[in-house]
Amino acid sequence: MSAHVPEPARQHPSRTVLLRGGEVHSPADPFATAMVVEGDRIAWVGEEGAADSFADGVDEVVQLDGALVTPAFTDAHVHTTSTGLALTGLDLSGAGDLPEALARVRAYATARPADRVLLGHGWDAALWPAGRAPSRAELDEATGGRPLYLTRVDVHSAVVTTALLDLVPGVRERTGFHADAPLTGDAHHAVRKAAYATLTPAQRREAQAAALARAAALGIGTVHECAGPDISGEDDFTGLLALARQGTGPRVVGYWAETVASAKDAQRIRELGAIGAAGDLFADGSLGSHTAHLHAPYADAAHTGVAQLAAEDIAAHVAACTEAGLQAGFHAIGDAALSHVVDGVRAAAERVGLDRIRAARHRVEHAEMLTERTIAGFAELALTASVQPAFDAAWGGAEGMYAARLGAERARTLNPYAALLKAGVPLALGSDSPVTPLDPWGTVRAAVFHRTRSHGISARAAFTAHTRGGWRAVGRDDAGVLVPGAPADYAVWRTGELLVQAPDERVERWSTDPRSGTPGLPDLTPGNDLPVCLTTVVGGRTVFGPPNE
Repeated sequence: MSAHVPEPARQHPSRTVLLRGGEVHSPADPFATAMVVEGDRIAWVGEEGAADSFADGVDEVVQLDGALVTPAFTDAHVHTTSTGLALTGLDLSGAGDLPEALARVRAYATARPADRVLLGHGWDAALWPAGRAPSRAELDEATGGRPLYLTRVDVHSAVVTTALLDLVPGVRERTGFHADAPLTGDAHHAVRKAAYATLTPAQRREAQAAALARAAALGIGTVHECAGPDISGEDDFTGLLALARQGTGPRVVGYWAETVASAKDAQRIRELGAIGAAGDLFADGSLGSHTAHLHAPYADAAHTGVAQLAAEDIAAHVAACTEAGLQAGFHAIGDAALSHVVDGVRAAAERVGLDRIRAARHRVEHAEMLTERTIAGFAELALTASVQPAFDAAWGGAEGMYAARLGAERARTLNPYAALLKAGVPLALGSDSPVTPLDPWGTVRAAVFHRTRSHGISARAAFTAHTRGGWRAVGRDDAGVLVPGAPADYAVWRTGELLVQAPDERVERWSTDPRSGTPGLPDLTPGNDLPVCLTTVVGGRTVFGPPNE
């Protein structure tokens, strides 16, 4: 499969730019200090002496002054509108306790008297001394009785006010409705749809533009939008793709999370602008909301979560997508859900052929609670693991949410990136923003310095998974790397000394020896400052920083 990745609008397609006097991260030349961009492609990468021969024949020379040039990052799992709303609206991710969260809700409601529904995100009761979510009565009081939709940090459950429930007929009879606890499942999807339906096109566009601007300012050149009927709606999805086509920000590759049973279904998804029936097509929920599907019960709840797709459903979807030449994929976090995915994809391979399944590069989002069996299945079926290392940074460790939900022993098995790479499973890194923030270098750091030491991977592997890995996940092997002929998607960074990580199990060991012949990367040791983005270029066009027009 070779997916069609949308190209942004461009100006001056024949314009030639020479960047020189820096460090260019390229496998074509580990000592490169200069690069020539011609239109929307990389034309040349090399050392400073050879750059002189290009200087008189280009439209512009950019003096890097020692800055680092890398491929632009790809965030392989984003919810763009929700990210923008968190950036511009009510964000509870920093609230230290329940009273502070309620005070923020009260202040936000006062400041937004015209909003039909108040929207917020980011509460995490596990971090609060009270250990509980806001009650409906508390939220009713804080909002003055107005409709409010407030998602937990994992976006798999929400607390709402009575006024919002009253806007959703029959919600109290839906699965996942709880009178005195956060809403999950169908009830949550229903209130989310009602809340987001109140956004005007202008509000949606403002949120999307804010999210894409933040991505560009962080050196992200492409985002994979994970949309679907239970998440954002068709108008939101098509509006985002239209905005991205204007070329003022990162590329947006769209996935639509709806099952496919026929070629007609596949065509409808293509007509929306999606390259796959994938992303957050839920096989289960999340660990934080106790809805991830497990083989054995939670440590802190007497059940095994929620199975949203059986293996036969997965097999039918994957087979239909493969027949139609469409990428398939699933959201799967718990070990039981991941078993269902592997079993389902293997059953699809028996119907349509293993080679066709492997060529389609179907993908699985999150893939947290893997076992040796399911890792082997990913490798056998060439499934891409689209993973979020910041989840481990936020919730891993002996005192983290994973350990509370699963117990310490099971928690230590989560997010086994080293085992995935050792088995040959392709990795693509992302944030699942707004679940965790857009933060590409922080994501690379989290993959290297995993809370479970044996699961950490090298900086080079993590960086590759966050650049080239995202392109490979959409079927493109010619991008995400600075070599002649590749798309001119790159970022310029102010950073400290570049290091090469030694081939050693201890990920903290670094080398500055240039004889390694390997391009260096910033020192990502925790406590060190992360690189600062100076410029981001997509398809030869500056989307952040000084224009090269």
